[in-house]
Amino acid sequence: MLSFNYWLNIIENKRLRHHNLLIRLLLNVTVHLASMPTTGFLIKYIMKTNLITPEGYRKLQQEHDHLWFEKRPEITKIVNWAASLGDRSENADYTFNKRLLRQIDRRVRYLRKRLPDLKVIEYNPQQAGKVYFGAWVEIENDDGETKYFRIVGPDEIYERNDYISIDSPMARALLGKSVDDDFMVTTPQGDAQWYINRIEYQA
Repeated sequence: MLSFNYWLNIIENKRLRHHNLLIRLLLNVTVHLASMPTTGFLIKYIMKTNLITPEGYRKLQQEHDHLWFEKRPEITKIVNWAASLGDRSENADYTFNKRLLRQIDRRVRYLRKRLPDLKVIEYNPQQAGKVYFGAWVEIENDDGETKYFRIVGPDEIYERNDYISIDSPMARALLGKSVDDDFMVTTPQGDAQWYINRIEYQA
């Protein structure tokens, strides 16, 4: 098995391109979890992989296009109209929409910086039967409580209660596992044991 430092070097130099290498990277990270800190160093390097699903990437691209080609021109017109009315210090329309325009510009700058760094991960048949990035997973504990969620990139979890980030303790504990495997997750409330009932991937 290739060393953990080897994979870190690949990440740092952004040479990770092939999907099979990514699968092996995630499996190596899982193997080394027991001997690595659960915060700080490990999270730092996992987050640098910048993984995202195809639909997650499309959503961010659509957000950028909507803000830049539709929303920004609309708000710019309002700002220009409000500015033409005179005293801007007491012009609520100008103040509000100028602030909104700055927020749009900040978001657009972030997306333009973020999108080129993201690595879109397509489903590969080699993933079947094991938990990797993009998997839908059903888990259950000894009390019969079940959870069903998808492991995705950190940019995709907002407004989705059924998505968890690959950077989360739960996702890190699941990587490389199979159906009927048990695993432990460390939470602020203590260690929790779960079992895997089902693993699915979207075609």
